[in-house]
Amino acid sequence: MKNIYKPIEGVLENIITESSKIKTFVIRPKERFDFKCGQFIELTLPGIGEAPFTPSSDPAVKEKIDVTIMNAGKVTSLLHNSPKNISLGIRGPYGKGYPLHKFEGKDVLIVGGGVGLAPLRALLFGLFADINKYNKIVFRYGARTAQDIIYKDQIPVWAAKERVDWLTTVDVGDPSWTGHVGLITTVLNDLPIDMKKAVAIVCGPPIMMKFVTLKLLDLGFAPADIYLSMEKSMSCGLGKCGHCRIGKFYICKDGPVFTYEELKDTHDIWD
Repeated sequence: MKNIYKPIEGVLENIITESSKIKTFVIRPKERFDFKCGQFIELTLPGIGEAPFTPSSDPAVKEKIDVTIMNAGKVTSLLHNSPKNISLGIRGPYGKGYPLHKFEGKDVLIVGGGVGLAPLRALLFGLFADINKYNKIVFRYGARTAQDIIYKDQIPVWAAKERVDWLTTVDVGDPSWTGHVGLITTVLNDLPIDMKKAVAIVCGPPIMMKFVTLKLLDLGFAPADIYLSMEKSMSCGLGKCGHCRIGKFYICKDGPVFTYEELKDTHDIWD
């Protein structure tokens, strides 16, 4: 029987700097590792601790895992200052992924903010693998400044794909930025989608997710068609510690992907 508490070993093969606070860690597990886009892992820094992260790599690639991480705490700070080729532990995968079969034949609106683009990168790879199953993919991405945009080299490639409509906005512009300036909600008007056959996926900081969700409801999206990646406050990953409980749900076990219909009557989901 598999020991759910025991991580498998992986080697930190490469570290890619995405911005001043965000890096992508390329890990090669010593065993085959499968996950679905939207599921998360527990990443262990031996002798230090572990933390939950959602892989940002292509789920179809089994020999390595990308994890894009913001420097925001003890474990993440130590990871950001780690050298390559160290050993890391991987537990999981845990939680529910995105129900791609429910998106088929529809316009798929994806709204990402900041490092929230990391889990959405795995979703994009999953959608691109069978892109003809979806009517179109409309992606709206927001970052604080142009310097905070991650995957800078990859976004133009994704945006150029057939069936993809991409727009990036920044909260604060500068002379080097020639794109849209404004909060993410300002690029959600006049969307090129058929509201009768559309779903929306939202991932980013809680305050961004709150106001994007309210905007989507105003636009006419049904709560059941809005999918939220509620990754905050997770700890053990197994529903044992209770740290991520939100109403009747444990984010790690029942999510982290929820519809707004599931959560809308739960108090303070954005805190």
